[in-house]
Amino acid sequence: MSNLMIGITDCDHPSVEIEQKVIRGASAQMVLHECKTEEDVIRDCADADGLLNQYAPLTRNVLSQLPRCKVIVRYGVGVNNVDIGAATDYGIQICNVPDYGVDEVSDHAMALMYTLARKTLLLGNAVRRGEWEFSISRPILRLRGQTVGVVGLGRIGSAFAKKAHGAGFNVIGYDHRNTVAEELPFVERVTFDELLERSDVISIHCPLTEDTKNLFGKSELQAMKSSAYLINTARGSIIDEAALDQALTEGWIAGAALDVMELEPPKPDNPLLRHESCIITPHVAWYSEQAFDELKRKAAEEAVRVLTGQQPHYPVNQL
Repeated sequence: MSNLMIGITDCDHPSVEIEQKVIRGASAQMVLHECKTEEDVIRDCADADGLLNQYAPLTRNVLSQLPRCKVIVRYGVGVNNVDIGAATDYGIQICNVPDYGVDEVSDHAMALMYTLARKTLLLGNAVRRGEWEFSISRPILRLRGQTVGVVGLGRIGSAFAKKAHGAGFNVIGYDHRNTVAEELPFVERVTFDELLERSDVISIHCPLTEDTKNLFGKSELQAMKSSAYLINTARGSIIDEAALDQALTEGWIAGAALDVMELEPPKPDNPLLRHESCIITPHVAWYSEQAFDELKRKAAEEAVRVLTGQQPHYPVNQL
């Protein structure tokens, strides 16, 4: 493998020492680039046998001009910046790292749920302003026995469902792909419409696809309970942000918590930023020190695995 080269198209991590150790351990070379555009990738990565990719666009145009590339591994779960069909046409194996932050994301969703429902951020900010009054939080409802709806029952959705069940919630679930990571006998499977109607909290854990883009639009938000909360730790475009702004303004739902947005970071004039009932965190649900290291190691190991003729552990497309 000594003549092989693995390029990193782009990476905002403070170090790539973990990837470098894995790749050099396989007697391959590694080159770190700072690609932002299609032109950058074509110029810098044409000689790569494999790529690790974070945000740089990997379109059909780009993939058609990477003649040596045999594998691309995405840092993370989502692969919406990669043209999967084109990669398959050009014989490029696409992989991701779907299992590195399962506990982190499901924990973050739980934290956002409790922050919304117990209104801890609202109350904490009031105290800092010199207000010592619980009544501004009314109503706060008892959480045990409430119904949590989980959209997407893959690894993370299943982990969240187990944690919510263990905390005393009734759990219902909907998965548009009808694929479930594991048996969850305590989760009642329902239709999407029924989930909207019955849930006191909805937590989104599905991938962004053509089917799930703007899955939560005006009609879906209007179908929710006016006392319900919506949580998104998946992908921003699953929620129509204009519709969510209207929902919060007009009281269709009680609040929302977003770790992901359509545009990241959001523009300062994004109307969702003005709602006290909308908590926004900076796409951090995936993060812990352990998950960070695991992501980098597994991405590099997967690229090496494919380039040494082994079967990938996390294939996205079938060649």
